[in-house]
Amino acid sequence: MPTTLRHPGTVLTDHVFPVPLDHARPEGEQIEVFAREVVAAGRESEELPWLLFLQGGPGGGSPRPVGQDSWLRVALRHYRVLLLDQRGTGRSTPANRQSLALRGTAAQQAEYLTYFRADSIVRDAELIRRRLLGENVRWTTLGQSFGGFCTLTYLSLAPEGVREAFVTGGLPGLRTSAEDVYRAAYPRVAAKNAAHYARYPQDIETVRQIAAHLAAHQVRLPDGSPLTVERFQCLGMLLGEGSGSHRLHYLLESAWLGGAAGPELSDSFLEGVRAQISLAARPLFAVLHEPIYAQRSLGSQGTRWAAQRVRAEFPGFDAERATAAGEPVLLTGEMIYPWMFGLDPALSPLREVADLLAERGDWPDLYDTERLAGNEVPVYAAVYDGDMYVDRDHSLATARAVPRIRTWVTDEWEHDALRVSDGEVLERLLAMARGER
Repeated sequence: MPTTLRHPGTVLTDHVFPVPLDHARPEGEQIEVFAREVVAAGRESEELPWLLFLQGGPGGGSPRPVGQDSWLRVALRHYRVLLLDQRGTGRSTPANRQSLALRGTAAQQAEYLTYFRADSIVRDAELIRRRLLGENVRWTTLGQSFGGFCTLTYLSLAPEGVREAFVTGGLPGLRTSAEDVYRAAYPRVAAKNAAHYARYPQDIETVRQIAAHLAAHQVRLPDGSPLTVERFQCLGMLLGEGSGSHRLHYLLESAWLGGAAGPELSDSFLEGVRAQISLAARPLFAVLHEPIYAQRSLGSQGTRWAAQRVRAEFPGFDAERATAAGEPVLLTGEMIYPWMFGLDPALSPLREVADLLAERGDWPDLYDTERLAGNEVPVYAAVYDGDMYVDRDHSLATARAVPRIRTWVTDEWEHDALRVSDGEVLERLLAMARGER
């Protein structure tokens, strides 16, 4: 039975849905998918339209709201919202080093994880829609980042379930390989580095000193794992967020203190680094990050650690070279590298699994370009001009290829605008849907 509780201004109802691991075998193994229904207090009995929220990721659980916070303040004026914990995340059946160990060999674990991409997430959503709303009632979707990727998969597989769709920072390239994604991403990340160093020029020397220290010393984070130069560079992930540059600066300014043997990296800095780069809370982000771009029609060789291979084309990210030349050390962005599975304790048991997934070449296509060419579902998409994570040009190419996608291109916000704009971004998209913008 669903459980219900009240927060200030909201009523929350928890649902757990059994779904097939493999939707092609509905009578086979079942897993659970958790979803939380949110409605404005006092409107519980109203016949409100439903809004399905598709979280970014991969591997991120849905928000845990307290009252009408963030974009929910706007959404709850119009909808009954369903916050979906995509399979493997949140309170859904977990997929991490602990649970995957029960599946058997690395090959068996890898096979299991092939059912955790957008196509399976969409089929879960359709099953849930029919159970909650009925066969003939459609819902609206709101896809943030990877949730936008899921939206285009939804329109490819089951557009009859969607009344209209909102996408924030998540229109994917339909025919874009993992190599294409990273070849476009490294220059954007370099530009974010340049903007950060222009804002905080003192950080140029701080980052260079930290990189030199890590190259010369063995440094461990508070969880006992090594902090290498490349791992330190992963702090650049912050630069794609609205306040990320400032947060990075404040973290860097706490880096050094005087120790018994001279300057050393402070415990507070090392803990801040650990909190930022550890993937213990979302291991699927690492394991499935490149497979979310894999489609057999784009190639049969697998992604083969595309971010690592493409990085060699951009020597500016070589910290040793930059340090020796007295140049700024560039931090990296939303890239997953194979060496992470040897350093992050949450990922180390999954190293062979990740290698097997990287070599897999028979991934089903996620987007049906022919079906999308005849799309009839209205889509309203925020495209962020300087988005570090999702390429603007790839997004706009998709908007041109799929009828009824209307875009709002803006340089006012970064990738996390849906969360940090206090509902302003969603309000703008709703106004577009109402014909007011």
